[in-house]
Amino acid sequence: MNSEMSTLLWESVATHVINLYLDQIEKVRNELMKHIIGSERCYDIIRMGPKAFLNLCTLLRDHGGLTHTRGASIEEQVAKFLHIVGHNVRNRVMSFFFRRSGETVSRHFHRVLDALIELEDKFLKQPDGTQVPPEILNNNRFYPYFKDCIGAIDCTHVRVKVPIELAPRYRGRKYYPTQNVLAACSFDLKFTYVLVGWEGAASDSRIVKSALTRRYPLKVPQGKYYLADAGFPLKPCLITPYRGERYHLQEYSRNPPRNPRELFNNRHSSLRMSIECAFGVLKKRFPILQTSTEPTYGIKTQNKIIIACCILHNYLMSEDPNQNLIDEVRHELTIESGLQEGHQAQRENNDDTARAELVRDNVVGSMWITY
Repeated sequence: MNSEMSTLLWESVATHVINLYLDQIEKVRNELMKHIIGSERCYDIIRMGPKAFLNLCTLLRDHGGLTHTRGASIEEQVAKFLHIVGHNVRNRVMSFFFRRSGETVSRHFHRVLDALIELEDKFLKQPDGTQVPPEILNNNRFYPYFKDCIGAIDCTHVRVKVPIELAPRYRGRKYYPTQNVLAACSFDLKFTYVLVGWEGAASDSRIVKSALTRRYPLKVPQGKYYLADAGFPLKPCLITPYRGERYHLQEYSRNPPRNPRELFNNRHSSLRMSIECAFGVLKKRFPILQTSTEPTYGIKTQNKIIIACCILHNYLMSEDPNQNLIDEVRHELTIESGLQEGHQAQRENNDDTARAELVRDNVVGSMWITY
């Protein structure tokens, strides 16, 4: 009898100690969340302010299907995800701060990732071409010459983790494997289309041709076009600059355009810089997309992370744009432009090219007259 009582006593003590320990851990998590949401350093920790964070949690709950788990709130799950993509930290780091197992952190990360992907149709919308972008409409440098332009398009490289046997296919201009991501954006720096999964060795022209013809294509309304650099083919839906003429803004800083083609290239470059700026802001906000370190996720998860970060970018451009970050990126691009010329697409002699040249020449003619 004494032995049984002793066993029950020890079990009771052990249960009490465990409960105290769990209560203490829960207190640590609650204090950490209060610090994240209530601190002035909220932006430094999760890349957005408290109001934007709480609104995002509501969006993920109402439209992304994210729910509380038995031991973790929506806010905790989202905060962990944002810190991981915003600082490119490993699961074991979040495991330490939140007193969670690595498996739990990983599970929460993927829950939030999947919920963000559910918001793709809400935040990645292609333009219908019915309205002239206000950045063009309200600027006499661009209107009415570029009234049919609906955005800018370009590719960027994101580092990937692939099996050794696949590495050569993903090794393009970089010495490490990357994927070549195609994206289009509006002139307010919001992404409207993102295509992931192409090997780093794939050319921009090959990728855009696929984007225009795939099952879920890059849609360009009749008579409208995107601005693209010389790495893309000249088409009625893709207007590229004139070759053999000055193009980058830095080249015009002291010497204004001297002929119609240079004038077109100068204004084309001013507008097309929006996609480079969007990429720059995206990668500064979310270092998990930068190429300085090898990612820990496989390529399928990495593809979803790219899409999720673009969705977050668009959300923040409305909710918490951070003008200082945008200005910083624009300044860097102005300094760097012209230092490195991209690869040029091969000329294509076909009816599409001829029609595109006619569109471009008409813009040039009317622009030069009023210059």
